[in-house]
Amino acid sequence: MSEALPGMPPPPPPARARPAAAVILWREGAEGREVFWVRRGDGLRFAGGFHAFPGGRVDEEDVRVPVAGLAGEEAAHVAAACRELFEEAGVLLARGAERLPPAVRDEARHALLDERVTFADLLFREALALDPTLLAPAGRWVTPEAFPVRFDARFYVAHLPHGQEASVWPGELSGGEFVTTGRALASWARGDALLHPPNWWGITAIDRAAPPGALALLRAPPPDLLIEFQGGVVLCALRTPTLLPATHTNCWIVDLDGGGVAIVDPGSPEPAEQDRLDQVLSILAAAGRPAREVWLTHHHVDHVGGIARLAARGLPVRAHPETARRIPGGPTFLPVEDGELLGGRWRALFTPGHAPGHLCFLDERSGALLAGDMVSTVSTVVIDPPEGDMGRYLSSLERLRGLPARTLYPAHGSPAPSAAAKLDEYLAHRRMRTSKVEASLSPGGSLADVTRTAYDDTPPVLLPVAERSCLATLLWLEQTGRAGHSGDSWHRP
Repeated sequence: MSEALPGMPPPPPPARARPAAAVILWREGAEGREVFWVRRGDGLRFAGGFHAFPGGRVDEEDVRVPVAGLAGEEAAHVAAACRELFEEAGVLLARGAERLPPAVRDEARHALLDERVTFADLLFREALALDPTLLAPAGRWVTPEAFPVRFDARFYVAHLPHGQEASVWPGELSGGEFVTTGRALASWARGDALLHPPNWWGITAIDRAAPPGALALLRAPPPDLLIEFQGGVVLCALRTPTLLPATHTNCWIVDLDGGGVAIVDPGSPEPAEQDRLDQVLSILAAAGRPAREVWLTHHHVDHVGGIARLAARGLPVRAHPETARRIPGGPTFLPVEDGELLGGRWRALFTPGHAPGHLCFLDERSGALLAGDMVSTVSTVVIDPPEGDMGRYLSSLERLRGLPARTLYPAHGSPAPSAAAKLDEYLAHRRMRTSKVEASLSPGGSLADVTRTAYDDTPPVLLPVAERSCLATLLWLEQTGRAGHSGDSWHRP
């Protein structure tokens, strides 16, 4: 089960886009033009594990920082950009910074990170002044509404100041370095580095022209830029009748050998959302990547709502036979078997448990894993008997964990750059929940009683959903001799 339940609250409005700022720091290196990028820690809620430019949200204290010639929001964004660059990369864009010895800059950075001093007070203490001419405005980007965390980010370009070096200290960032633009884009194409569109476009523009020549490109990106976190894996998040807290189902569009793309889980039944998917497919077709096939991970309504429209265009629809027979009145399906290689590079993996015919798809070239509803990065996955089977689901998770997967692309939520870590997290959570369900069998009680005890950390509004996974766990415990029931009461055997 992944579709919405009757009686559940309506979907929430899109998250507010919070103001943010980032700096594209560049220099000419021995091997060509370079930008400084950082790798965000895997545990961060937004873009964890992604590569990005130094930056972050505008803090309340940023409005206190004087910026010559600017005021209000514009000054606060410049102050935030300079503060974030100093915190994350150790580069201080301020008049007077050139006379500070490296040791003094390092101590000031420590004091700022440890919150022993504000940025405004630090600048005053060292007799420094922020000068907006040291940064060139380089565009504004707003995170799409499908994302649970959103930013309204202003980007700036700055040249590495003479006498300063950029470095990343351990903390929220797991790494950072100057990299040639060509090597950065090649890493993205291979799936070695994940990028959100603003960062991909920033690198691409700097690759094409050195500032200030790149500024026109940066400030006016093409209107048809795709959300392509790695080369060959495009996202079109579609609003669907799915289970909260998710509001969208990720339709992944992936490259095939020999040209063309496959559309995975075109889930929305809404014509406006289907129109938006058509627009993305038109952009890809114009770039020589026409749609060739439709693939389904499973049969739930929030994954199959758009297949009729695509099938009417003559696109073949591929699915596991167990999925095909659960979509009455659907198109003619081409069966997909476990282990089959699709498009010359995508290995189909039969992973039942959430749904009887569930498939995942592993790119044997880059390690990208299209995980469907095996894993979500916005919540846990619901296992709903009788179609949902907890024992089979856990076995499928273990199978995925044994694969050489690198980045996990779920049907709900953002990508997980470490597939192994996310799968370990899911398995650990299931072990924890199973232990709580088993412990709740003393003294036992009805399904609702056991659920309330075993899911005591779950909001009451979600307990009806939790009951379904709790029942799946109880049935699995019964199959393995660790639970029993008589009538409506569950107990230890």
